[in-house]
Amino acid sequence: MEVKFYLVFATALIPLIVGAIWYSNALFGKAWMRSSGMTEEKVQSGNMVVIFGLTYVFGILLSMAMLTWGIHQFTTQSLFAMQPGFSDQTGPEWEFFKNFMSQYGDLHRTFGHGAVHGIIGALIIAAPVISINALFERRSWKYVLIHVGYWAITLALICGTLCQFA
Repeated sequence: MEVKFYLVFATALIPLIVGAIWYSNALFGKAWMRSSGMTEEKVQSGNMVVIFGLTYVFGILLSMAMLTWGIHQFTTQSLFAMQPGFSDQTGPEWEFFKNFMSQYGDLHRTFGHGAVHGIIGALIIAAPVISINALFERRSWKYVLIHVGYWAITLALICGTLCQFA
């Protein structure tokens, strides 16, 4: 399968966009600041170029991971990748894969399907990681819910977009 890297780079912006909205004072900014011990002074003291730049780089990594998480065809292809002749597009495995993909290749390639995978990822990966950190940092469950909500929406949008268009 070909990867449309422009979509990976575009969806890497989603954590920044959703974060700007989610953590704004219009939504959960004040609650997040109280639950995390953040102050306006602390927010203003950060190097925003570095913070936004690294967030974008991490967003690229996240989008690459979401490609394989939400698009099942990548997993199917990996079953045969190491078989002789497969990378040369010759041999019985290649023929089987080509026929399989022509018949089933577009199944589950919708925004909704990808969004469900993104939400599942938030619940079974992000939520436990955030919760473990919050337990050791003695953070509240409100803190956990704010962050898990952010990741559920963010991963749903990333994975949904990639699944629909990649």
